Amino acid sequence: MKKNTSNTLIIAGRPIGPAYPPFIIAEIGINHGGDFSRAKRMIDDAYKAGCECVKFQTHIIEDEMVPNSVIPGNSKQTIWDIISRCALSEDEENQLKNYAQKKGLIYLSTPFSRAAVERLERMKISAYKIGSGECNNYPLIEIIASKRKPVILSTGMNDIETIRPAVSILHKYKIKFALLHCTSIYPTPFNKIRLGALSELTKAFPDALIGLSDHSMSIYPSLAAVALGASIIERHFTSSKRWPGPDIPISMDRKELQELIIASGIIHQSLGGNKRILKEEGPTIRFAYSSVVAIRDIAKGEKFSHNNIWLKRPGTGQLKAKDFKYILGKRSKLDIKKNAQIRREWCHE
Repeated sequence: MKKNTSNTLIIAGRPIGPAYPPFIIAEIGINHGGDFSRAKRMIDDAYKAGCECVKFQTHIIEDEMVPNSVIPGNSKQTIWDIISRCALSEDEENQLKNYAQKKGLIYLSTPFSRAAVERLERMKISAYKIGSGECNNYPLIEIIASKRKPVILSTGMNDIETIRPAVSILHKYKIKFALLHCTSIYPTPFNKIRLGALSELTKAFPDALIGLSDHSMSIYPSLAAVALGASIIERHFTSSKRWPGPDIPISMDRKELQELIIASGIIHQSLGGNKRILKEEGPTIRFAYSSVVAIRDIAKGEKFSHNNIWLKRPGTGQLKAKDFKYILGKRSKLDIKKNAQIRREWCHE
């Protein structure tokens, strides 16, 4: 995927973009199940894993949904019951934000309603993460964009044409933003991840940073996305895969989060560059290259041929393997001893 090296998004002082290591978001979401102590533990574990950012979800249920009996595909409970149980109070969210920030972590949360946006504004959130379900909720995006803070927008359940109006709103308010490719299947089969969408998003929205929000059962697709130029990676996170919750099965634990952070940083360092010989390869060239050498004594005036010269290491001779054809058929200007590295000035033109 072609890199947009001129684009940088800054969240809480952290620059994000192709020139910087991938920004890894540990999506705690509702994995705490409404348990404040579990929420704090996940912040602790994300911090210990070396993560920079933890993300929660802000649910104010009366402004978010009507009572319903809809059951998500990854649960046996209704979405109403799940959110009713998992919603945190404003005081709890503020405590978690302060707790995370004292550890040096960036705290983000996804709002699902107007009231949630206003809560996050009171909390002085540094940026907004918009979930896939709100990607085509243009009135809510308008409210969020009007706050003029950086936006990270997930795009699951949407295509290029439904993403365009959301991007137009972000353009209207002249804010920096990122688009995360996402497949809203829990868990996402590997053949439905479609990393090809990253380049499609880059082409359609050249001023956007591009990333991946992944719901598969492995960190490998996220690492592949980094290799393709993703600047942001978001994955669900939990302290224990034994905890109950609809998103727990697709969540990474502390060990996997740490592996994702380390590996994505290594991959990022490996990107770019061009195919040329590096100065640092010099010491290896000295022993690994071959030089043109005499394989027996050669008399003055004798023609150089496969019978008296060949290529042998080290590569410290003047004439290397690439020069072999140059010397063939020429005559020696002097007597040459076996194993001598042949020099250009020893050859008659």
